Amino acid sequence: MTKTYYLTTPIYYVNGKPHIGHAYTNILCDTLARYHRMLGEPVCFLTGTDEHGTKVAKAALAAGKTPQAYVDALVPHFKELWRVLGVTYDFFIRTTDERHKQYVRSVLTDLEAKKEIYKASYQGWYCTPCESFWTELQLKDGKCPDCHRGVDQIEEENYFFKLAHHQAWLLDYIEKHEDFIRPAHRRNEVLGFLRHETLEDLCITRPQSRLRWGIEYPNSKDHVVYVWFDALLNYTSAPHFAIEGKKETDFWPADVQLLGKDIVRQHAIYWPIMLKAMGLPMPRTLLVHGWWKIGETKMSKSLGNVVNPTEIAAKYGVDALRYFLLNEVTLGMDGTYSEDLLMERYSSDLANGLGNLWHRTASMIEKYFDGILPQVEFPQLKQSLMGPSMGLLDLVWGNMEQYDPRGALAEVWQVIQRANQFVEENKPWVLAKDPAPKTDLESVIVTLAETVFRVAVILMIFMPDTAKKILQRLNQPTIGKLIPNSGQFSEIHLVPGTRIEKGEPLFPRLDD
Repeated sequence: MTKTYYLTTPIYYVNGKPHIGHAYTNILCDTLARYHRMLGEPVCFLTGTDEHGTKVAKAALAAGKTPQAYVDALVPHFKELWRVLGVTYDFFIRTTDERHKQYVRSVLTDLEAKKEIYKASYQGWYCTPCESFWTELQLKDGKCPDCHRGVDQIEEENYFFKLAHHQAWLLDYIEKHEDFIRPAHRRNEVLGFLRHETLEDLCITRPQSRLRWGIEYPNSKDHVVYVWFDALLNYTSAPHFAIEGKKETDFWPADVQLLGKDIVRQHAIYWPIMLKAMGLPMPRTLLVHGWWKIGETKMSKSLGNVVNPTEIAAKYGVDALRYFLLNEVTLGMDGTYSEDLLMERYSSDLANGLGNLWHRTASMIEKYFDGILPQVEFPQLKQSLMGPSMGLLDLVWGNMEQYDPRGALAEVWQVIQRANQFVEENKPWVLAKDPAPKTDLESVIVTLAETVFRVAVILMIFMPDTAKKILQRLNQPTIGKLIPNSGQFSEIHLVPGTRIEKGEPLFPRLDD
């Protein structure tokens, strides 16, 4: 039986509405999921919400609601955004799901039995925004080393998970598995930390006297589970109970776990050690992306500089937003969001590039052949354009296997640019005036139509709504399964005599 290709996003903290950073992560994960589905693989794409912890409790109090009522009101905003953006997740987990709570308690009970958890008194510095403890040496200028905000000195009795005695194993594992953390510079950061710092055991509870909003610790009514320990377990709790008739091993280990660079420590240090202690295999790849910034500042709810993706999608179209986010930044690096830049990409790449190519092709079929696709044999097609379009699938496949949607889109747009140049070089309007048989004109037009078809098939991965429009107007279903290195694009797919519908512009000019 083929293992399901399992990929996850981080689960999003529910202390405010989603912003464009959340949209980027889920669009990126959706693109990977669509790619693997088009390869014919069974896919499970997990996303969800992280609903416990101090920040949620404080936000609920400020809103005059109970924590449960507060998160219940916010979760639909995330689900609605994924619907608007065409995000095709297979399961949405909430950490307030009762089955998840039961799973967390069972894991903790098992780890206690394995002597991986112990109870002790602790005195140290606590950062409420990060919900993390720090030692005196870890502080930077007396502040949290992660968010650079103030910390409080706390002394209390808690439960601790043994990280320290797994450090040598984790260092060895990461050194031997180059693809475990990608891109390479993030892997090097984690390796540098593990080689030069000593891990502290992880405090995995908070006393109920200080925080009540969390999963009750199984052996103590006085404690709730630390939000990060609870949240990380979602990746294995979801396949444990999500789909009837399936086993956890049908999904785990995850093939790709997508996350932002600000939560690398939790995923690259806490999470593998937790899995090791649980007796589960490691995920194959932790894929780390950068931040979206406004100018030089990270976009975040706490800073109040977030961009509403629903408003942007309504203004420019969902696929324009998907294209911009996927194309504007190399995965792993930071991106700078600017509406002016989005408008520029919309006009140059979408309206004048892809939109113009479709309009020209469909208009010429309409004008010269009454909207009916003429018949042309494959050897008659123009190789100056057919060559690049036939090789497109393998080039896109090569980039996607390296988690590079930007590189894949660059290959698609090279073909689009070449096709628009092809029109200028071959001048169909001149060929149409020739009184001789229109064999050359037919060859030019069908070559263009076939190229647009191949582009649309590939864009099902990245810009599904636009791709569907093109295929519908060509009266052509998409290819059921993409098979790289098979010569799948080395044939004519469009049926002669098919009526082509030009339709409205794919990307109306902004001044219209």
